[in-house]
Amino acid sequence: MEKKFTLVDLFCGCGGLSLGFQNAGFEIAAAYDYWDLAISIYGKNFSHPVIKRDLSDLTDLSDIKSFNPDFIIGGPPCQDYSTSGKRDETLGRAALSVAYAKIIKEIRPQYFLMENVPNMQKGETIKEVNTIFKSAGYGLNSLVLDASLCGVPQKRQRFITFGVLGGKDGEALPYFTRNLASKSMTLRDYFGNSLGFQYYFRVPTSYKRRGIYSIDEPSMTIRGVDRPVPKGYPGHPSDPVPMSSEIRSLTCHERSMIQTFPPDYIWEGSKTQLNQAIGNAVPVKFAEYIANGIKQYINETC
Repeated sequence: MEKKFTLVDLFCGCGGLSLGFQNAGFEIAAAYDYWDLAISIYGKNFSHPVIKRDLSDLTDLSDIKSFNPDFIIGGPPCQDYSTSGKRDETLGRAALSVAYAKIIKEIRPQYFLMENVPNMQKGETIKEVNTIFKSAGYGLNSLVLDASLCGVPQKRQRFITFGVLGGKDGEALPYFTRNLASKSMTLRDYFGNSLGFQYYFRVPTSYKRRGIYSIDEPSMTIRGVDRPVPKGYPGHPSDPVPMSSEIRSLTCHERSMIQTFPPDYIWEGSKTQLNQAIGNAVPVKFAEYIANGIKQYINETC
């Protein structure tokens, strides 16, 4: 990638999207979020500024404009779309996706990336968001990707929209699909035997689902909450082995590494806070996969 971009990350969280793009060769000028814990974690892991800002307040965007970004990335909070949330777009978080679109329209970077959960594409908010993007002159490239086919040992579906100012709808889509793996990455594929266990427990959303998993399969989606093995877990016919005292829940550090953060990434906070921060994060290798696709698109077409 010959051209150097000034890139800003909005709703940066604890830094998964930023780190993936940085690993792919993009330089981050600044990042923004409003959650103190995420800002603290981000600041311990990056040298560029991370700024606390209410991104729903659009009255004055001069601070973001001062970086003259020609590329903006971001994942507006997804709880109102999430299958683990209430799936109610009227609760307020979905409005942040609209705010993100309005920021893009006013600043008009050459490129933008918006990342969210797949349910976003089924709701009403995405229609308003896309209308704003189109009115600003962007060609849109939207699709759902499975992170386990993008270098992440985790079944995690994510919806992305890549926008190109003056571009044509759909022209960049092949750059996000042509390098997908032919099969899902397992924990063993990614970690080898370094985790030190074969089986682990994840509390199911109901006991109609299994709770024991093997490292010879992808992890299920890392959620924003986790709990120890409950005393009353009855077992499930799909569990690969019976419950035993050797099977435990994942630690925060293990969960962060399944999100493909490096082992030396600095995490500080309570277990509850860290579980939320880690579960909300964009997997680093997933972000890197997307960034490399964008880099290929730019190099070959622009």
